[in-house]
Amino acid sequence: MRRLPGVTRWAKWSWKAVAVLPGAADADWKLLRSDGEACDYHAATRDLWLYVSDTEAYAHELGARVPSVYVVLRASDTSAETGLEVMHVTVSPYEAQDYCDSGEEIVEKVAMPDALLAWVQDYVARLHVEEPFVKRRRNKEDLTRKDNGIGDSRISQTTDVYRAPTATRQEAAE
Repeated sequence: MRRLPGVTRWAKWSWKAVAVLPGAADADWKLLRSDGEACDYHAATRDLWLYVSDTEAYAHELGARVPSVYVVLRASDTSAETGLEVMHVTVSPYEAQDYCDSGEEIVEKVAMPDALLAWVQDYVARLHVEEPFVKRRRNKEDLTRKDNGIGDSRISQTTDVYRAPTATRQEAAE
């Protein structure tokens, strides 16, 4: 994570995910480099899991101009200085989109390192099965037909099943 001075008076610092470190040891906001007010931190070490059911998403990401890793951050009260917690790391753009939809997390897109790119490409090459597109066909049912209040045709009905019950004037007066 890179910390830069904030550009408004309401935010003292601006935080941005700039890299992932495959195979890194555990860390908790360890300072890696400092250049004036700009500082790079190793914020956290998270495992990256790949699932066979998500190979379509990984293949989609590998087809991007710049394949990326998505870092999911959440506001945290435990870290007073940063105010952020690294929750999750994924290479699935579909999963990243799901985190964006909630509005509670911040999703940062980071270029995928070469070693990680090779690992994901190998995984997709071995396990991805392209599913052919099958166009859904509509039933050839007449949509203009009207049943005129008849319920399920398999059940015999003596009256209109959708008719609202009405009371006669005499019944209402009693």
